[in-house]
Formats: sequence, structure tokens, C-alpha cells
Amino acid sequence: MSKNKNNNKALVLDVDGSLLRTDMLLESFWAALGRHPWLCLLAVFSLALNRPALKARLAELAALDITLLPVEPEVLALAQKAQNEGRPVILASGATEKLVQPLAVHLGFSTPPLASSLQQNLTGATKATALNARFGAGNFEYIGDSRTDIPVWQAAGGGYVVAPSGRLSRRLVQAGLSLPHLGTARRLSGLIRAMRPHQWIKNILLFLPLVAAHSYTLGGLVLTLWGVAAFCAAASSIYIVNDLMDLAADRQHPTKRDRPFASGAARITDGMLLSVVLGAGALLGAAAHSIGLALVIALYMVLSLSYSLGLKRLRWVDIFTLAALYTLRVVAGSIAAGVAMSGWLGVFVFPVFLALGAVKRLIELGRVTHEAPLPGRGYARRDRADLRNIAITASVGALVVYTLYTFSDIAATLYQNLLYIRLAALPVALWLARMISRGWQGRMDYDPIVFALRDPVGLGLMAAGAGLLVSASW
Repeated sequence: MSKNKNNNKALVLDVDGSLLRTDMLLESFWAALGRHPWLCLLAVFSLALNRPALKARLAELAALDITLLPVEPEVLALAQKAQNEGRPVILASGATEKLVQPLAVHLGFSTPPLASSLQQNLTGATKATALNARFGAGNFEYIGDSRTDIPVWQAAGGGYVVAPSGRLSRRLVQAGLSLPHLGTARRLSGLIRAMRPHQWIKNILLFLPLVAAHSYTLGGLVLTLWGVAAFCAAASSIYIVNDLMDLAADRQHPTKRDRPFASGAARITDGMLLSVVLGAGALLGAAAHSIGLALVIALYMVLSLSYSLGLKRLRWVDIFTLAALYTLRVVAGSIAAGVAMSGWLGVFVFPVFLALGAVKRLIELGRVTHEAPLPGRGYARRDRADLRNIAITASVGALVVYTLYTFSDIAATLYQNLLYIRLAALPVALWLARMISRGWQGRMDYDPIVFALRDPVGLGLMAAGAGLLVSASW
């Protein structure tokens, strides 16, 4: 019925989930949480029963850049076509007028929009009543995406539904509505990508205490795998939170803008639910192993959340926090395997991870051409030399610790040939130098740990060092 030739009808666009591949209330919440966490939580708890006021307050705290929000191309194209035909095109949204009005201006829609105010929440039947009052029943077409839009479609003289779920499609049939479809449905693959399974390779670090202690039992291997599984779930839970808090910064990034939530390929609500499930699963799974492992994973999650809420924006604190998060993986491996972690190992790995954290920021800075700070970070190109110096200093510190270890009683007990383990410092030094050099030149992926585990030359150097250590133990 939306294909009639009556070109005088207004075209009314819902915004959240229809014109936009996101939800502005949830965007406001996550942006506000990142900018003003305590004020954001206070607003949620104090205004939970006053939805219009909550929307307005979160929008005020968030200061969203509406020009970055992902648009549904088919809906926008249809709206522009209608506007070119001389038809009124109007946004009618449950989002706050503080966001809907600037969005209408940005997209070039001259007809004043309808939106939620402090007095009314413009959704469902309330929206239908408002549109009937402006255009008259049946004198507009409506584009929406949810069951709350059914009263609006019933009042409209046609319309479209955007990427309906099976449940919504059944509801529409029950309501006697037959609407053409627009847009692209979200797929499970978007949520899987948001979990960043490729990053799970980092959790190989949990095996480090097992290898360092020369404990190669089946039981230790199984227990470590248990810890790895729990850590993968915990890390994915936090990755989702990071992505939700970094939406604006990711949309300004050359590659991160394609992440599922930034691009609109995955719904924010689905991500929030998945993050809670993964986080709870990680803690319960770890607690089933031991209280110690659960405490380490809880500490990892709390520190990661603190990092997302503000530490990542503090220059230098950022990379020290990253090093601590990686070091916690090694601690978790020690607890999971039931192997005592040597103090030497802890003192060695932390500066290595600190160097790699500095390299991570070097990579990002090496790919920008302006002098402004990175979005969501405290670093600018002027900090490149300092980051390189931190990476070099940390690497030298790690090598000094390793060399001192080779003269320790523990090394003499575990290894038969101390010359070989001292020679192993050479490939380690070359590997660190390679990482710093490539980071400085911007010639690696954004995550140095993932790059290191895929780099043939680096893997060759690590294999050479491992070979010397194995030979030294015989």
C-alpha cells in the first residue's frame, strides 16, 4: 500500500533503528558514562521513572556528535527521493528533541521534527496521535522498525518496516499490516566479531608459568586451558564494553569505524546483554576452578573497566595499565596451573608488556597526519619520541632482569647449560628491537601482541630463543 502514486503524503521517519542503525538513548548513555561516569549513573537511578527527563539529561552529559551516527542507506535514499519529489519529510522520534532537531538539520530535512520533550515521551500511540494531529489520519507514510510503531502504521496511509525480526513480522501480520521491507538485518556474525575471538590468542600468556616452571603434566595443561577459557570470556565481555564506550572515537578511526557497534552492524542492546552473560560466565567458571582464579579475573575486569572509564585517556598511565592487564594473564596462568610463579618471571614480563604498550601507541600515532590528540586518548604525535624512549628503556630493563636471572639459583636448578640461556637473551633483544622499530615506522597491526604471534620473523626469533632454553635444560 506504500507504493501508491499519491506523492502528496508526508514521509515520516522513525530515527532509532530506522533512519539510524543505532539508538540515540543508548548512544547517549555510553557516551555520558565515558565522559561523566558518576553523573551518568546518578541520572539513570534518579530519573529511571521519568524517561523523557532521562533522555534529555543523558543527551546533555553525552554531547553526542550526531554527524558520526551510522545511517541506514536505504532509508536515507528513500527520504532524499521523497524530498526531491516535493514531499514533506519529517523525523518523528522517541529520542529527545535535543538530538533529533540537530539530526534533521544535519540531514537537510527542513520540516520541523517531532521528538520527545520533558513533557511527553513520543512513542507508540502518543506518536500516532501527534502525527494524526499534524497530517490527518492516513495522510502520511511511516518508516519504523519495532512493535511500538504498530499504532503509528495503523494510523498511517502506508509505510515501510526496517529489517524486521521474525517476531515483529508475526506481530505485523496479526495487526493486519503488510509492509515492504527496507534495510539490512543484523547478523549473529556482528556479535561474534564484537567478541574479538582473534584476540583470544593473547591468552596463550597463561601457559607461560607452566613453561617457565618446566611443568608439562596433563593435569596442569587441562587446568590452564580452563583458565584460558574463563579469561577469553572475561576479555570478550570487556572488549564489548570498550567498543560501546569508544563509539565516537572508533567512527573517526580508519579501520575501527567498521567495528560492529560503531558501524551499526550489531545492536547496542544485544552487545550489552552479551557482555553481561560473558562476564558472569567468566566469573562463575573461574570460581568453579578456584577462588584465587576468580579473584584475579575479577581484578582484571575491574581494572579493564577503570581503563575504559578514564585511565585510557591519561597519558603514560594508559600504557602502564595495559602492561598490568597483560601481566595479570600470567598471574592467572600460575594460579590456574597450580604452579608457583617466580618473582623473576613477574619482574621480567611487566617491562616487556610496558614496551609493547608503548609500541601500540606508537603504531596509532604513526598513522595520523595531524598534531591533535588521538580521539579518546591522551597522546599526540609530539609524544612519539617519549613513547619510543619508554619502550627502549623498558626493553633494556627486561633484558637486565633476564640476565640477572641467568645467574640465580633458580636458573642453576632448572637448566644444565647456563651459557645457552644467557645466549637466549640475544634473540629476545632482537625481537624487542624489531617490535619497537616497526612500531615507530607504523609497519604493523594495531595490536603488537597479535602481530607478534603472526609475524614470521618475530616467531623465528622467539623459536630461536625457545630452542636455546630447551637445549639448556638437557
